[in-house]
Amino acid sequence: MDWQDLTDLTRGQPFMVERVRLAGSGVVVEGQFEPPQLAQLSVDDQVFVAAFVRSHGSIKEMERIFGVSYPTIKSRLNRIAERLDFVESDPAPSGADVVDRLRRGEISVQEALAELERSR
Repeated sequence: MDWQDLTDLTRGQPFMVERVRLAGSGVVVEGQFEPPQLAQLSVDDQVFVAAFVRSHGSIKEMERIFGVSYPTIKSRLNRIAERLDFVESDPAPSGADVVDRLRRGEISVQEALAELERSR
């Protein structure tokens, strides 16, 4: 079975992978593995995301590749984005980081308390 067949079969429904065999080595790993979010997208959406990355995020280039308008590209990007959880790009500092900055005098006690409260 091809990966595309699997994404067609699941039709966007959540699924778990329970067995993985490493090609060539015979090593098999069993358990419950959730596939990455991008692997759970339809084949068409995976192709679209790959094209977007290869075009360095150029919507103009996407318009040329797919032969559709700017609003169509934006609409599809928004639809795909709704299906993906985003990685926190500015994670809260750890408690140890906050205390270290407080000790060095980089932040006040009030700022340290506020940062610790936000990280909860």
